[in-house]
Amino acid sequence: MSSASEVRHFLSILDLDREEHLGLIERAIELKAMQYAGEIYEPLKNRTLGMIFEKSSTRTRVAFEVAMVQFGGAAIFLSPRDTQLGRGEPVEDSARVVSRMVDCVMIRTYSHALVERFAHHARVPVINALTDRHHPCQLLADMQTYREHRGSIQGRNVAWIGDGNNMCHSYIETARRYRFKLRIACPKGYEPDAEILSANSEWAEVVDSPQEAATGADLLVTDVWASMGQEEEAETRHRVFEPYQVNTQLMSLTADDALFMHCLPAHRGEEVTAEVIDGPKSVVWDEAENRLHAQKALLEFLLTGAR
Repeated sequence: MSSASEVRHFLSILDLDREEHLGLIERAIELKAMQYAGEIYEPLKNRTLGMIFEKSSTRTRVAFEVAMVQFGGAAIFLSPRDTQLGRGEPVEDSARVVSRMVDCVMIRTYSHALVERFAHHARVPVINALTDRHHPCQLLADMQTYREHRGSIQGRNVAWIGDGNNMCHSYIETARRYRFKLRIACPKGYEPDAEILSANSEWAEVVDSPQEAATGADLLVTDVWASMGQEEEAETRHRVFEPYQVNTQLMSLTADDALFMHCLPAHRGEEVTAEVIDGPKSVVWDEAENRLHAQKALLEFLLTGAR
């Protein structure tokens, strides 16, 4: 086990510098090619990932479990129903105990503060697999996908359409690390966190309409209108966000070679039409698959120091 001072965590995009990010993306592409070639590569043999899920998941769980299997290690699924975390054990105590037994911990939960507290008391790397504030692992997959299809995203224009949520926050920070311009279109009252936006104002801005954000964009991204935990707001949100639907008319304003991304699951007919998500500009299936390869690169980086 590493000493606390040497441990690197990945709680937000800004926990890695620009060169580390670019190296990680190239490594993810290499690891993907190695897997496609049938090459056995097990840098994490006999290493264990603890996976704490307070929020349900498809892509996150499958990607991390498969990543550890392919790397020769193991993953343990932990839910609040099955552990003392769900019975009131302090996060700090759980962090101290779990991190003495596993080599890395990933957490998918509601509260970003919980992940920060866990990381502060853990002696192994902690990965944010989604909180109410950030979703950095998804952005690694998104950046890998853009790199594969269109090359460097530096200097490009990216449009975020919809809720100023955790995905939007991670896109704002990613704009800073990867040096692209981000235009955000969201309804009044659903803007991204003002502090995050202000800290990255050189790279990201809120604009007046989806049309303004989409015009000339090289990449257009959206997300569901009501995330997990917001089900009671769904009816109100549907009404408010209806003008922000990504449809063929909106996509027609983007650059000729623009891509469409969505972190999934998607609600066809709500935030995006079937014609767009199943259309020629959509790369959502590559994006989903790349959760596996990007997270393998991240695990390798955090646990072996490989660059």
